[in-house]
Amino acid sequence: MKAFRYERAADPAAAVATLRAYPTARYLAGGTNLVDLMKLGVERPELLIDITGLPYGGVRPAPGGGLLIGATVTNSELAADPAVRLRYPLLAQALLSGASGQLRNAATVAGNLLQRTRCLYFQDTGKPCNKRAPGTGCPAREGVHRELAVLGASEHCVATHPSDMAVALAALDADVHVLGPDGPRTVPLDELHRLPGDHPDRDTELAHGDLITHIELPDVPEAANSAYRKVRDRASYSFALVSAAAALEVVDGAVRRVRLAFGGVAHKPWRARTAERRLLGGPATEQAYAAAVDAELAPAEPLRDNAFKLPLLRHVAVRTLAGLADAQGGTGRTGHGGADRTEEGP
Repeated sequence: MKAFRYERAADPAAAVATLRAYPTARYLAGGTNLVDLMKLGVERPELLIDITGLPYGGVRPAPGGGLLIGATVTNSELAADPAVRLRYPLLAQALLSGASGQLRNAATVAGNLLQRTRCLYFQDTGKPCNKRAPGTGCPAREGVHRELAVLGASEHCVATHPSDMAVALAALDADVHVLGPDGPRTVPLDELHRLPGDHPDRDTELAHGDLITHIELPDVPEAANSAYRKVRDRASYSFALVSAAAALEVVDGAVRRVRLAFGGVAHKPWRARTAERRLLGGPATEQAYAAAVDAELAPAEPLRDNAFKLPLLRHVAVRTLAGLADAQGGTGRTGHGGADRTEEGP
């Protein structure tokens, strides 16, 4: 590991100004991904700025009726929050499926959003990787890519975003509050992460120095009937092969409201807007769910060893939506179908 300096941030503005002055400086909170990458030599910061003392803890009501989540709230704290479990069970389930208890106790909300891909080539500094060293190539396309992207990839990168939490937040239309050199601004979660395109080294739309301060969840009544389902290679802590975050309201056998996002399939959490449009106003049946998911996945370009993700994701999404419809009992009432299923497991 390269030697580095360490400072505690005195206040938010000072943290932003200090980081901005050092091109390779990084913010440090839980460090559960950053420190691993430093040990591997992927990240080589000259300065770490500890932000855990800044006033960004806690979960509280937001002005619009939703929730405001501080950037340094740990994953464990957020998953256990009573309002999250009751009103946004898909988020609690995503957090609990995302890591071991020890990691959840340390990992923060902002750090979870900004974690980097677990692609083997990105993590191995002895191999070429356009994300780590632009212009060197993407050996994953012809090499080991079973766990990598089938949607939105490019010839330059087929990495996937590893966060479970971010998939749930994408489905909820969360907003990310950011403090930058030019002051505060808000970035929709769906616009925070980037597809690789010609610049796979850029994970997000954030500029150097930008500091995430809060995540805001809107008031989403249908989110009370929601779920997150993840498929992975082993039941213990592992990243998603595919995952689906869904919220559903059914009235008189028809879909009144629906939210759907996928994980494990792209460089960013994949909001399934094509599928949502196909489902709205239509019958709440497994056939309709399957047709909508097929339409969403039509542009997919799987590689040699990961085409299995497409039928797997179709099955997971259909099963999740069908379970939410069953939890509602077909009465049109927005129930708490997902809230009582918040548990660790695949």
